[in-house]
Amino acid sequence: MDPVEHLKSGFEKFKTDVYDAKPELFEPLKAHQTPKYMVFACSDSRVCPSLTLGLQPGEAFAVRNIASLVPAYDKTKYACVGSAIEYAVSALKVEVIVVIGHSRCGGIKALLSLQDGAPDTFHFVEDWVRVGSPAKAKVQAEHASAPFADQCSFLEKEAVNMSLENLKSYPFVKEALEKGTLKLVGAHYDFVDGKFETWEL
Repeated sequence: MDPVEHLKSGFEKFKTDVYDAKPELFEPLKAHQTPKYMVFACSDSRVCPSLTLGLQPGEAFAVRNIASLVPAYDKTKYACVGSAIEYAVSALKVEVIVVIGHSRCGGIKALLSLQDGAPDTFHFVEDWVRVGSPAKAKVQAEHASAPFADQCSFLEKEAVNMSLENLKSYPFVKEALEKGTLKLVGAHYDFVDGKFETWEL
């Protein structure tokens, strides 16, 4: 099937099977959204959080990027991510921010493969994954003798922990945490073994 026709037919199926079939869900969403979750997930096509976690439209305010990284607060360099966090926390009043890493993440592999002084291959990818450099340094220090694939697995989770710590550098996140109106949760989706785990720092 033509790629564009595939999208159109997919929407028609969604409209018939879901949108038209659940007016009680979609009618309120026409006026406003009140998501409980903010979800950071990887852009990887294998890890759609709504599908894997059973989230309905309106339940999660989502940001997807390479390796689901959350940079530390920087008003100019990462305004795209910062604005999403600010809107989710300050305007939508989400109750939980979840950062989800996953198995066999290409962004994590790229981060671990970076060599100091080596030229970048891409325009943006290497610069973005360097956000995870503190997590990389920790994994390499603690698991120096582990095979590369195992270091990647460790880094998939350590990058989540780093992102959770980075979230605390946003003043509106810090304020909500202190008030007890917000919770930060780390997660890892292993699509090889079909496992999902969560944790809190």
